[in-house]
Amino acid sequence: MSQVNTVRGPIDSAELGRTYMHEHVFVLTPDVQQNYPDEWGSEDERVADAVTKLRALAEQGVRTIVDPTVVGLGRYIPRIQRVAEQLPELNIVAATGLYTYDDVPFFFHYRGPALDAIVGAEVPDPMVDMFVKDIEEGIADTGVRAGLLKCAIDHQGPTPGVERVMRAVAKAHRRTGVPITVHTHPGSEAGLHVTRVMCDEEGVRPDRIVLGHSGDSTDIEHLTSLAEAGFVLGMDRFGINLETTFEARADTLVEMCRRGFAGQMVLSQDASCYIDWIDPNLMAALPQWHYLHIENDVLPYVRERGVTEKMITEMLVEVPRRYFENVDPY
Repeated sequence: MSQVNTVRGPIDSAELGRTYMHEHVFVLTPDVQQNYPDEWGSEDERVADAVTKLRALAEQGVRTIVDPTVVGLGRYIPRIQRVAEQLPELNIVAATGLYTYDDVPFFFHYRGPALDAIVGAEVPDPMVDMFVKDIEEGIADTGVRAGLLKCAIDHQGPTPGVERVMRAVAKAHRRTGVPITVHTHPGSEAGLHVTRVMCDEEGVRPDRIVLGHSGDSTDIEHLTSLAEAGFVLGMDRFGINLETTFEARADTLVEMCRRGFAGQMVLSQDASCYIDWIDPNLMAALPQWHYLHIENDVLPYVRERGVTEKMITEMLVEVPRRYFENVDPY
């Protein structure tokens, strides 16, 4: 067993139980919320609403959620602590890293590698030390230590900013051993860029990386190649059915299980209690996008099509546990 850092403190990996590997609590745009707070409304009401929604998830038997909300997604740990304190039945694992599809935030424009040409030497990236501090000492002054690292690559591909973050995350991983999740865009085969930058060039083992949103693709051969390379596939957007369908996502999961890859997949919904990226009126078009969808709809569907209880336990319990174990630096 290994120790896993959660918002309420470290636990043994055996205590993770049934785990959803990619669920947010809040996804926010802090500059907008701070200056135009009317939509957010009452902080107390938002926290109470989150507790209610997450308690319903825990009542389904889910013991842990991994919340990959980092800089760029509105991470604010004191708010998450308020939620976690009222939910002793649910572990929340917080993340460190940076979320961008293109450029790094302006804070980093004239720091670290951006200064290489000016000073004529390689300047260490401050992101690495920032991420490591979040893992080893805690986030800000909360005492909450991050349990994983997060970065992103979307259809824009490995822009200089995206590649810089990926390398910083890889270096922090190599120093600390904590695992990585990467937001990917499987339609443009972004996992291949992860292979080159993080694995081939930075030396990260594929089994330490979840390729998030792999379930957005129905390209079984591409997903099979990533699984065969050793990656963990995040089938983690169940309920987001604007550009695909429930059946397409679920049938892809069934086929990957049939091919023997249940031991390399994790499940989730990429849901949140509140996300300010979307007009609230649009949520009516996504009636299945909530924390209870997997248990209510996905698992019954895939069971009827041959996915066994052993496979479900692998995806929801055993793979997450292994992901958070074997975390020595290398």
